[in-house]
Amino acid sequence: MIEPTSITWTLVIIGLVIYAPPLYIQILAVRNPHSQKVKDLLIGKGEDYADKTHFLFCHGTGWADMIMQFPPLIVGSIGVILGRPWGYLLWAAVAAISLYISIVLWFVDREYVYPKCGPLAFYTYYWGLWVYWSIVVVAYSIIRVNELGI
Repeated sequence: MIEPTSITWTLVIIGLVIYAPPLYIQILAVRNPHSQKVKDLLIGKGEDYADKTHFLFCHGTGWADMIMQFPPLIVGSIGVILGRPWGYLLWAAVAAISLYISIVLWFVDREYVYPKCGPLAFYTYYWGLWVYWSIVVVAYSIIRVNELGI
């Protein structure tokens, strides 16, 4: 067992806070991807998908998040709180997926989001939070699991 520390709880809380809005948006996007509310949240108020590829990318990432991102994040966070090594392994996997897709989106979304929000918001609020959280979680998970001597 790996006893949760204040760092553990801080990372769990930050993870839940930064993932709650995307979870809400992705649930909406999977249920009704062409609704104006979804487009307002994903692309920008009053905006539309640039083309079919843009729509398919947004819809596909919504499904991928619902299958590969959120369930392991929730289960991994429970495992981490319970002090289970598998929780840290799931957490590291989720953080690696998050790091990957966030870096991809830094480049893909730069054309659509960056001009509307500027560099500070783009590299912090829009995509940076997940990159920074993910790097810390991967490192922290490796350190915590290594404490077991595995």
